[in-house]
Amino acid sequence: MHYGHELQFGTFVTPRNDPPDFAVRLALLAEASGFDLVTFQDHPYQPRFHDTSTLLAWVAARTERVHLAANVANQPLRQPAVLARATASLDLLSGGRFELALGAGAFWDAIEAMGGRRLSPGQAVDALSEAIDIIRGIWDPADRTRFEVDGAYHHVSGAKRGPAPAHDIPIWIGAVKPRMLRLTGRKGDGWVPSLARLEPGALAEGNARIDEAAADAGRDPREIRRLLNVGGRFSADGTGFLDGPPAEWVEDLLPYAIDDGIATFILASDDASTIERFAAEVAPALREAVARELAR
Repeated sequence: MHYGHELQFGTFVTPRNDPPDFAVRLALLAEASGFDLVTFQDHPYQPRFHDTSTLLAWVAARTERVHLAANVANQPLRQPAVLARATASLDLLSGGRFELALGAGAFWDAIEAMGGRRLSPGQAVDALSEAIDIIRGIWDPADRTRFEVDGAYHHVSGAKRGPAPAHDIPIWIGAVKPRMLRLTGRKGDGWVPSLARLEPGALAEGNARIDEAAADAGRDPREIRRLLNVGGRFSADGTGFLDGPPAEWVEDLLPYAIDDGIATFILASDDASTIERFAAEVAPALREAVARELAR
């Protein structure tokens, strides 16, 4: 099913801190190559990586057009009210170029080692749901009511609202399991899984869960953008999925756009030549192929 969103392309860069400008150079390359979005994974407990929030701010100052996001922000180690203000500030400073993608946490030993609270999978989903309510409440300074969220994991009691972001920041959710998919349908503006982590048929099943939850919440499922992290390599002769010349990449990705409604393809690669080639030879050809199929 196609959900009617304009096709976009992004990169998914490892925020390595050795050398310090490694990820920055790839972000600048992505913008120069014409990508719509640059994202960085967020693992605050990983000493080999830059702090992603700091990196995003630095890259925002070095770029002019490209949109930026974590992929996805580690909510258990990022207090939601503070994250909301930080994101709004970066959006204002960048002229409306920040998006917010959230995850419920996965590496709990490392999260706990950094001072975070260890949660069960179900608790983590509930905590993320509370965090989304707080983030959206902070972003709404026009609401003059006292801001109260008395959750089991997060709470605010009379916190001041604001600032409002420069644009209506979508909240994308990194989801695989059913409870997270249902949360995406109820409260999310986008779904951002990684293809490498999905079983065959999981995209269709995930879309169905999201659509059902959205409808149950009185929402139109078409409000929710579908994003997908993908990775592969270019080669002269195709040997498998996303392993071949650009034309075969287009053939491989086209069904995901038409049948599964993917509107944003995010290339997971730290290789400059792969980033440039994808932008020059895959993205425009895939746009044309999708337009042809939809015209039919």
